[in-house]
Amino acid sequence: MVTTTHTEYPLSPVQFSRLTKRGILLGLSLPQLIVLGIAILTVVASLYTTGGVGLAWTSPIWASAALLAVIPAGGRKLVEWVPILTRWVARTYLGQLIYRRRVIRPRPAGTLALPGDAGPLREWEDPETGAAMIHDPHAQTLTVILGVSHPAFVLLDPGEQQRRVSGWGRVLAAACRSGRIARIQVAERTLPDSGTGLAEWWRSHGTDDGSWAATTYAELIDRAGPAGERHATTISLALDMRAASRQIRTAGGGIRGAAAVLRQEMTTLTTALRAADLSSTGWLSPGEVAVVLRGAYDPAAAPALERHGDLGRDLATAGPVAVTETWERLRSDSAYHAVLWVTEWPRSQVYPGFLAPLVLSGGILRTLSLHYTPVRADQAARDLRKKKTELISDAAQRRKIGQIEDAANSAELDDVLQQEADLTAGHGVLRVSGLISVSAPTADELDAAVAAVEQAAIQASCETRRLVGQQTQAFTAAALPLCRPV
Repeated sequence: MVTTTHTEYPLSPVQFSRLTKRGILLGLSLPQLIVLGIAILTVVASLYTTGGVGLAWTSPIWASAALLAVIPAGGRKLVEWVPILTRWVARTYLGQLIYRRRVIRPRPAGTLALPGDAGPLREWEDPETGAAMIHDPHAQTLTVILGVSHPAFVLLDPGEQQRRVSGWGRVLAAACRSGRIARIQVAERTLPDSGTGLAEWWRSHGTDDGSWAATTYAELIDRAGPAGERHATTISLALDMRAASRQIRTAGGGIRGAAAVLRQEMTTLTTALRAADLSSTGWLSPGEVAVVLRGAYDPAAAPALERHGDLGRDLATAGPVAVTETWERLRSDSAYHAVLWVTEWPRSQVYPGFLAPLVLSGGILRTLSLHYTPVRADQAARDLRKKKTELISDAAQRRKIGQIEDAANSAELDDVLQQEADLTAGHGVLRVSGLISVSAPTADELDAAVAAVEQAAIQASCETRRLVGQQTQAFTAAALPLCRPV
């Protein structure tokens, strides 16, 4: 038996930082400190005014506050559920959980027919590249979407995998340098195969001579519909119009100036992708973006739209007709949806292909979205110094009160020190968030698909959590390649 050492193996393992759960004092967050402060003030005031009788009478107040601060539920403290529940109750009272498109009433020109906080988005078609640029007037961002084709990563040899990982790292590093990129979203979707490839082959190589065999074969291809699955990958680039305000004014101002600045970032991205051996299929036009949006809300119609030319390629009508949001799922035109949040990436060292069980899971319509938020070097240095100071001060406070230092706090400090060393060495800093949108025709099939995705995530050494109370916003961020935040 031959033992392979780490130096002999060309593929290097990677390790992710832990999810930061630090607080303001002793690991307690601001809401926890507020409710604990209310409990302490109530106890002190009752003791000084009425003594033990007042302490007994006010026990429901200070006991409830203390319990809200310390009791966990669903991975969060009870006090952290208060904003989510409050917003959910307010949206329920205002009727914002149900969206029905008013077919007769025309929409303003240039708007996207999307529900929720994506309603204000505007469409701009770049006259030079023909790409669809999505403008968010509230967040002041301009987003463009690039289609990407690539070979199966898991089938490459380790040396080629390592080379492509290094190339992708250079792509992300290039996005950090300009300081004008608000967000990068990489979306990998599984879609029902529309059969267009088979139809194209028949048109190119078949003999349509009107015979019985040719007619039968053509009808079989036309009626086959989705016979399998295919994967589609997109990279979305969002320009921060506030950070690039000076360059936008120099380029003429307004959306035209922002589009000119964004074209520079588009050129930089495509050049970096070519260096990383990633082939781009072109920047998505308004019609192609419309098909993507319609397919996300109405998966049953996606194969037909891809097989029939110009149908459904209007952004003004690409949104859903009806959307109903419940606490833990979302129902749109022809499917039910649920969104999972990747709360923990692998804590031990893994190889770059660790997501293979999740990406290659078959029989499930899902979208895996990775959101990269670049952080400027000066801001990243300040954040790391602040985080390191808080961790060290919390450790000192725990030693003073006799609390034992656990391994999780030590590991978090080691992650901060490693990030600080990487930043000093010239590497960029990006905040990464992972979202998984799962779709199915019925609620029961959706629950089964979610369970399968959760199991695949466990095989990939990841921890997921189903988002509740914010499914509409989460679905927009996970399933639509629009660089939307959660």
